[in-house]
Amino acid sequence: MTTIDPLALTCPVPIPEGSRVILGHGSGGQLSGALMRDVLAPCLADASPGGPLNDAAVLDVGGTRVAFTTDSFVVSPLVFPGGDIAELAVNGTVNDLAMMGAQPAGLSLAYVIEEGLLLEDLGALTASAARAAAKAGTRIVTGDTKVVGRGAADQIFINTAGIGVVPAGVQLGADRARPGDVLLLSGPIGLHGVAIMSVREGLEFEAEIASDTQALNGLVAAMLAVEPGIKVLRDPTRGGLASAVNEIAEASGVGMVIDDSAVPIPDPVRGACEMLGLDPYHVANEGKLVAVVPAETADAVLEAMRALPEGEGATRIGTVVAEHPGMVTARTLVGSERIVDMLVGEQLPRIC
Repeated sequence: MTTIDPLALTCPVPIPEGSRVILGHGSGGQLSGALMRDVLAPCLADASPGGPLNDAAVLDVGGTRVAFTTDSFVVSPLVFPGGDIAELAVNGTVNDLAMMGAQPAGLSLAYVIEEGLLLEDLGALTASAARAAAKAGTRIVTGDTKVVGRGAADQIFINTAGIGVVPAGVQLGADRARPGDVLLLSGPIGLHGVAIMSVREGLEFEAEIASDTQALNGLVAAMLAVEPGIKVLRDPTRGGLASAVNEIAEASGVGMVIDDSAVPIPDPVRGACEMLGLDPYHVANEGKLVAVVPAETADAVLEAMRALPEGEGATRIGTVVAEHPGMVTARTLVGSERIVDMLVGEQLPRIC
């Protein structure tokens, strides 16, 4: 009789033991939310303002509304189809500012470098960061370097921070969605996550998949020029589209209904997800945004988005409803509805 060692079995959804950090805490999904809610937020209660968690904080500085954000990037591999860790870091920080309506005034760039990294590679990454900042219309104005021993950083970790001014009259926040609003998506999902996975796992597809990493501040400016009253902007990075819309629904106390057939999923992304048992709604993006806009101006905003390369694939994907507050559902091709839940555990570690 064959016996199975239960200790040799693995589960695709890790069960946290409760006393230690696991990889799933960095997924951008349910475990990330629990880490913030149960561990970090209580410790910061006296030092940090309450309210919904947005992509950047908005502060009043001498009568000017300033957006401020910081992020760390730990991508493996460092270079991938469509980009690299340094370009991703700059674009990610610019986009976090943009999700609050701000244009970047300046960025910081800080490195934790593992001993042994080739100086040629460090120079190439730094040049890539500078090009990305210039393309987004900003500059890298300060930074820092630290070096750690071999094995302590997996070549390089990057931290970026950014500041920008929020235009007068713009009030964006995850808690501002209301029933009747419309959900817009700027383009196809899943490209970044699958591009990283293809290199890491040696997968080949009929069509090359490249990361969608790009700065979205120009797209946001065009959208706000048409409708300054946009309610919410969110870039669906870690945890993908599912986590982004669930966070909005929870913060606003509303329900959302997504039209499955309206969500653009490239065939190679769909095929890779089917082969590996992944949900495309959970796969990370690095150059897309979700917008919650008033229904009466949704078509005008959509037209403005499609006029720019960053939004040429923009589409309407759903509506905000009063029913099932805090829950997101998707209407399937056969007319049924399924629950769109946040990612549990970690699908693809070291992705951004």
